[in-house]
Amino acid sequence: MAQAIQKITLSSGRDIPFNKLVLSQQNVRKIKAGISIEDLAEDIARRGLLTSLNVRPELDGDGNETGIYRIPAGGRRYRALELLVSQKRLLKTAGVPCIVSSGETPEIEDSLAENVQRVDLHPLDQFRAFQNLREQGQSEEDIAARFFVSVATVRQRLRLASVSPRLLDLYAADEMTLQQVMAFSITNDHVRQEQVWDTVLRSHAQEPYYIRRLLTETTIRATDRRAAYVGLEAYEAADGVVMRDLFDEDNGGWLQDPALLEQLVIEKLKRDAETLKAEEGWKWVEAAFDFPYGHTSGLRHFYGEQAEMTQAELDRRDILRAEYEKLDADYAEAEDYSEETERVLQELGAELDELNDRPYVFDPQEVARGGAFISLAANGGLKIERGFVRAEDEPPVGTIDAAGAEPEGNDDGPMPASSSARGISVNGQAISGETAEDDDDVVRPLSDRLVLDLTATRTVALRNALGNDPVIAFIAVLHAFVLKTFYLYGSDSCLELTLQSARFAQTPGLGDTVWAKEIDRRHEAWGQDLPKSPDDLWTFLIALDEVGRQALFAHCASLSLNAVTEPWNKRARAIAHADQVARSIGFDMVAAGWAPTVDSYLGRVTKSHILQAVREAKGDQSAELIGHLKKSDMAREAERIMAGSGWLPEPLRLAADVSSVDDSTCENAGIPNGDASGSGNPNLPALLADDADNVSAPTELAEQQHVDAAE
Repeated sequence: MAQAIQKITLSSGRDIPFNKLVLSQQNVRKIKAGISIEDLAEDIARRGLLTSLNVRPELDGDGNETGIYRIPAGGRRYRALELLVSQKRLLKTAGVPCIVSSGETPEIEDSLAENVQRVDLHPLDQFRAFQNLREQGQSEEDIAARFFVSVATVRQRLRLASVSPRLLDLYAADEMTLQQVMAFSITNDHVRQEQVWDTVLRSHAQEPYYIRRLLTETTIRATDRRAAYVGLEAYEAADGVVMRDLFDEDNGGWLQDPALLEQLVIEKLKRDAETLKAEEGWKWVEAAFDFPYGHTSGLRHFYGEQAEMTQAELDRRDILRAEYEKLDADYAEAEDYSEETERVLQELGAELDELNDRPYVFDPQEVARGGAFISLAANGGLKIERGFVRAEDEPPVGTIDAAGAEPEGNDDGPMPASSSARGISVNGQAISGETAEDDDDVVRPLSDRLVLDLTATRTVALRNALGNDPVIAFIAVLHAFVLKTFYLYGSDSCLELTLQSARFAQTPGLGDTVWAKEIDRRHEAWGQDLPKSPDDLWTFLIALDEVGRQALFAHCASLSLNAVTEPWNKRARAIAHADQVARSIGFDMVAAGWAPTVDSYLGRVTKSHILQAVREAKGDQSAELIGHLKKSDMAREAERIMAGSGWLPEPLRLAADVSSVDDSTCENAGIPNGDASGSGNPNLPALLADDADNVSAPTELAEQQHVDAAE
């Protein structure tokens, strides 16, 4: 007969008074972990002791029980009960459910077995348990209080439990990671979740960030300027849906209805344009989400003036400045952070800015014929460009005086007749041609040919004189440049110079680059300083110091630079000259802040071009990592991989065969090599001081460029 199987006898359970229990020194748990003793005590007080203590009777020297029981397993529960006793919430003699061990194994083994063999709850079971409690009517706050977690944690668990059941089953079967489930939880659309999972399975790119990218590729970030302009409240009030990530910093989430957002932007822009036109009296206001670079080309720009401060405002500004400087100096010496001091400094600074940044007042007559452009700034605020006049709105030449006003009449009597007229003019009075022909005593006008010859002679002589005066020659060229750059209509120069400025309107996003913004700031600063009438320009330039003239000359000349390669006009010699200019001023597109992104390059070329770029920047291994991806995904991954690599596409590189300008050549020409712009010159006049402070070092330009592209 087969040997009989020995039956197992389980240790008995009974209630033992609390004051008969003591901790065993053989308990293996020495390091605090899990919820605190205080929280465990509160949980026992709420729902009772859910797990019995494991105890052993204490024996005396003769092997007899002393009535005291040691606890090798359950030390944290004992300490929680001890806390309740000390708080008078539990009697010392209260019975505690215990399992009394027979003592056949060492105490330390029992303690180790209880802790090692215990299996933690699978996270999915916890998610679903929280979901069941929520469905039973418990609030998120109640669940958080009962299980000693934050409300945010409860919301996260509930969000995870709402992921597609198919995906949760994969997670339960260890075919998906918790990080992947968290990535899928940003949307409640189960169909879309499953579509993305099937996509990542085929692409073998299953990283959580890639899953989030696919789920949000048709959405718009809440930090987008369009969303900031409209506002999330207005978007949601129009039944727009916002998708949020509870497990990562989502900066407000993603807007799922781009078409609705675009409609709201257009409607609000239209209202703001109508308000601006009505309140300020402009003849026209054009509104758009964004205007192409150079949209003001061909329009005359006139500038307003800030009203002078009253004496009361000047006194108030001095008081505020003194308070701000004293508080700021005291705070700089303090060791501790002060929220109150920070608030006061911010308020003082805001009031100072309000006093200094007073609105500009425009000439009403100019406003009546001019207009403004209204679009969105990078931060979602309104960008308003005021004071532009179209050619067709300009009054006829000769009807505007030096101050820009139309004269009421001519007090000097009739204008003298032109020398090309058939009649004769004597002392401003016209005489018929017949009388002139017959009377030799009457002074006749000079013949056209003689006038031409005389003025040609004067021109040659004046050219010679100007050629011997470099300073005035420079001012004359600068005068012509400024007339064509800032005044446009009704102004002429004796110098036959052409200053053209290509618009590049076909290239999107140019106006948002850090370079275009710096040009606009510089142009605006000069526009404010230049005289209103072109007739006063020469006197202004003569009075301007040499550094100021050079800075203004460089600005005007720079606007004519064109290094664009067009399909119908390769302009090889012009591009070679652009490379020479770049080398002379130490210019490089990487240092200036350009980087290969999806928008700037990678999303506009073929997959082979993308792989070639990655291979050149990061090597063959990096290119192989993304070779299997679709083009759109490949472009995004390439942007991430190539960040900071300094790689440039061929059109942005300096040609290797262009003869460079060495240091000695620049020094002989009086140009500091690599700094021909003159930026950073300590001798700049006061009117250039503000603009000079805004000139950034190459690294700062690069950092600012990255910021503008994210906003």
